[in-house]
This record gives sequence, C-alpha cells and structure tokens, in this order.
Amino acid sequence: MSLKIRVLMAKAGLDGHDRGVKLIARTFRDAGFEVIYTGLHQSPVQIVRTAIQEDADVVALSVLSSAHMSICRNVLDELRKADALDKTVILGGTILEEDIPQLEEMGIAAVFPTGSPIDAGAIYIKRLFEDRKD
Repeated sequence: MSLKIRVLMAKAGLDGHDRGVKLIARTFRDAGFEVIYTGLHQSPVQIVRTAIQEDADVVALSVLSSAHMSICRNVLDELRKADALDKTVILGGTILEEDIPQLEEMGIAAVFPTGSPIDAGAIYIKRLFEDRKD
C-alpha cells in the first residue's frame, strides 16, 4: 500500500473564483490524494505556512486572474525562504501558453492551462510519486 500524497490546493490574491479549484480538489480526492484546500484570497506567505504545517507534498495553485507570474514567483520565493523547496508546485488556470516555459524555468513543476483534461494534474502527481511506499 502506498502512502497518502498530500496536496495543498491554494487560491492566491484577489481571485474570487473557486468552482474550478473545488472540482479539481474532488478529482484529486477521487485519485486517492489527501487534499487540503486553503480557501480564497490567500497570500503567498499563508500558502507556504499552510503547506509546511500540513506537511504537503504538492502545492497546487489555481490562478484565473492573470496574476500567475507574480503569484508563482512569490510562492516560490517564500518556499525558498522557508527552506521548503522539497514541495512540488503545480499551477492550473487561465495561463497563456507563452508563459509556460518561463513558469517552468522559475520552478513550477507542471502547468495545466484552461482546456487541460480534468485528470491531468492527478495523473502527473501519481507519476511523480509512483515509487513512494510506506
């Protein structure tokens, strides 16, 4: 039996749309992950603090406000400050295709723009942790 993968779902900044993140959270739960949802309007500091407190393996950011570049940069900076770069950060939402290479170079492990299959994130995480055993 494999250990539970803990995924922190986070909505940063002023983005007030959470229907999609809740749907993805359910998809992650159905895939067998333990999911923690922070709720709306979280700061990068709050997201990182929660990720550490909850011992999350993955931080899944949902951004629909077009602020993904600064949000991702700030979350990664806070993870670096907290010496918590062992957490995998993924991103989903309204992301421009031309921004993906820069996001990946910044340290985002995977990006799931609008139109990605609903289970794409779960498949990615399962593959990432497929060797994990208890």
